[in-house]
Amino acid sequence: MFRVSEDGIDKRFIRTNDRIRAREIRVIDDEGEQMGIMPPYEALKKAREKNLDLVEISASANPPVCRIMDYGKFLYQQEKKEREAKKHQKTIVVKEVKFRINVDDHDYETKKNHVLRFLDEGDKVKATIFFRGREMTRTMLGRQILERLIKDVEPHSIVEFRPRQEGNTLHAILAPKKTGEKEKPKQPPQGRGSRSAAAPQGERAKPAGGVEGAQPMAATAPAPNPPQAVAATPASATTAKQA
Repeated sequence: MFRVSEDGIDKRFIRTNDRIRAREIRVIDDEGEQMGIMPPYEALKKAREKNLDLVEISASANPPVCRIMDYGKFLYQQEKKEREAKKHQKTIVVKEVKFRINVDDHDYETKKNHVLRFLDEGDKVKATIFFRGREMTRTMLGRQILERLIKDVEPHSIVEFRPRQEGNTLHAILAPKKTGEKEKPKQPPQGRGSRSAAAPQGERAKPAGGVEGAQPMAATAPAPNPPQAVAATPASATTAKQA
């Protein structure tokens, strides 16, 4: 079956009814059924019998494909689909925040809060510094202000364009950071020393011998030498008897 999607029709170039100039066309009725190949005037006659229109939906086919439909209703449905598609589209707006090189801390904090609010709303921010007259000789101060701003809003933004100067204007562009790109708190690395220090107190230390579960051997002192008996000589026995 020959099928043509109506979503691909450009309504600016649609030919309808008497504007169809092909000699023969392939016709599809309002219920999607094939009616065969016929001259345009015959298909138009069948369409008018149902109070409908004959719409050319594929001019590049051979022969061109036309469909019997309510053309006004078709245009309404197309516009409705376009409106629904626009509702789901997120339009990104570039908000501009202007600074001066002599900005004080209070004004800087206020403008920084505006930048954070715009980023949280999903908009891009263009931070601009405009130099007047002799301020052109102090462009480094303006660059320092923008670098300070980039550092302060770093957790909430990514830098699309670093500070760059065009004429007497210095600007940088910041984009909102996606949810998955937010920085996670870093955990200190655990080395071997910290792992051994964190061992449970109930864990039994291994003996020096390297064998777990072996009982330590008590150190034994060498046994003293037994006293040696001295044999009594005859002379010493006689002396003892006289005494």
